[in-house]
Amino acid sequence: MCGFVGYIEKDQNDVLPNMLEQIKYRGPDSLGVFKDNIDDKYINLGHVRLSILDTSSLGNQPFVSDCNNYIIVYNGEVYNFKTIREELIVQGYKFNSDCDTEVILYAYKHWGIKCLDKFIGMFGFSILDKIKQKIFLVRDRAGVKPVYYYFRDELFLFGSEIKTFHKHPKFKKVLNKNVLGYYFQFGYIPAPWSVFNNCYKLQPGHYLEYDIVNNSYDIHKYWDIIDFYSNTGNLKSESLILKELEELLIDSCKLRMISDVPVGVFLSGGYDSSLVSAILQKHHNNQIQTFTIGFLQNEYNEASHAKLVASYLGTKHTEYYCTKDDLLEIIEDLPSFFDEPFADSSAIPTILVSNIAKKEVSVVLSADGGDEVFFGYSKYFALDLISNINIKIFKVILNTFSVKMIKRLNKLVPKSIRPTNVEDKFNKLKRALNSSTNREMFVNASSLISKSDVEKMLLPECIQSISKTNFKDFDKLNQKDIKAAMMATDYKTFMLDDVLTKVDRATMSVSLEGREPLLDHRLSEYMASVSSNLKYKNKEGKYLLRQVLYKYIPKEMIDKPKSGFNIPIGDWLQTDLQHIISKYLSNDRIVNSGIYNVAEIERLKEEFFNKKNNSTELTNKIWHILCFEMWQEKWLTND
Repeated sequence: MCGFVGYIEKDQNDVLPNMLEQIKYRGPDSLGVFKDNIDDKYINLGHVRLSILDTSSLGNQPFVSDCNNYIIVYNGEVYNFKTIREELIVQGYKFNSDCDTEVILYAYKHWGIKCLDKFIGMFGFSILDKIKQKIFLVRDRAGVKPVYYYFRDELFLFGSEIKTFHKHPKFKKVLNKNVLGYYFQFGYIPAPWSVFNNCYKLQPGHYLEYDIVNNSYDIHKYWDIIDFYSNTGNLKSESLILKELEELLIDSCKLRMISDVPVGVFLSGGYDSSLVSAILQKHHNNQIQTFTIGFLQNEYNEASHAKLVASYLGTKHTEYYCTKDDLLEIIEDLPSFFDEPFADSSAIPTILVSNIAKKEVSVVLSADGGDEVFFGYSKYFALDLISNINIKIFKVILNTFSVKMIKRLNKLVPKSIRPTNVEDKFNKLKRALNSSTNREMFVNASSLISKSDVEKMLLPECIQSISKTNFKDFDKLNQKDIKAAMMATDYKTFMLDDVLTKVDRATMSVSLEGREPLLDHRLSEYMASVSSNLKYKNKEGKYLLRQVLYKYIPKEMIDKPKSGFNIPIGDWLQTDLQHIISKYLSNDRIVNSGIYNVAEIERLKEEFFNKKNNSTELTNKIWHILCFEMWQEKWLTND
């Protein structure tokens, strides 16, 4: 795992070291630069390395081919590189290292950009092709690894994180106000947009081809999960599907254990992480290491369940019960790791558990993607129900309940099956019911703040149509299968720009490589071909995944309500974090930001602090404002 930067321009300068310094935590083991000149354009490539495969200097980057015509800077892992290397050896290629970087470069040399079809892994990389006089930027199919680019006038910038761009003198930090509505609605800025004008995220499953001579670029798609949902359904029997699924899961997990340094697993005790841990413990030669953090508040704590699973599997388990101070200390550092506004508060415990794991291992497997691939989110169950009933009747019934009533009723449910985050789920369901289309229903159920409330909070120039994001892809599958439409859209929105961004920045903040076995593209493609009625069978989400899991862990041990990485952020904002609120939500700052409806923000503050209302909806609004203002001070005001 590493980080890279690059830029092409007519002027000559030497800012690569300053740019790389911004992301040295991504690769503390070595630093390298490459410079060249093509058609009076200066080519600059830089790399910081976290040594995972072939930890010798032979794997350092930028990596230059034997003929000096191809140069690569690369972040990620291609897990099947040994198989590809054998193919290339048959073709006469010779290799000096045991790392995947060299294999990627010679695969490109031999097959051209079609080499991407051979790669199983996560990757963001840039290849300079001196023969074609082009730069190729590539991002993996799911988007596990980030790739950003900036194009303005005669400057083309690219790299693993936007923060590197700030150190280039020609990078213009102009806020892209049009996308701020997305951030406040969802807690993240969806691809391909970024927070700055002229700066973009390369979409997953895409590559960018930059012509150095003509100073122009084109973007091409080489993979899209939508295409596999659109194909004819898998007509195999359930027993055969389960057999093939388990084989894929085993191979995916085993591939991600390839490493020359210690590897561990994040274990929450949920279905996904328990399955990954179980498969590895059974099919790996050595005892695996698992890591969990616990919370002192029982309603947020899953550590005891994770410990039970670890004990049953026989893993070498590490658990750490974090204090409130542990978590609070991270909050003001969030903008240092997330160089775009980002409001998923579960990033805080994710950073903490990454810190714990780094003390023992250099690579950790995370089970993200299970909900999107196997049909696991509660909103899927609710929206599927809504789409098949008389909404008017259901709306009347639901409107007879208040949030307080729902909370009281929820407390009557046995703890072992009690739903979590019930207020948030109730609010999203009510918003979904007031939708005019299935896509709008899905967007409302995916929003942390309703679009109408965002429009009250922000100036009109900050609001842009949702159709300019990957949410538009919902309509490609909606008529055929609403379940497929929801999963595929989440795969290309929430999973991509929230979950994977969170895990990448959290793990890399401590120089820890995160790997995602449930996002192996072969697994995603296979599950996309399986009927939705098998993924959600007997009113059970993740039906197929559960059947595989029950072969490894007893059903009665593993079945429990989904919880997630939740923290009492509303309580903290009204108590321990008041000093931060006073600083970042002051009247002067809100006015000077130039994006808010000031009167509405003052009303929200009054209700939250003076009336002591810390409902989920109001807490989300205050938290999103705080995260944006902390980001703005870090990257616009003081940088």
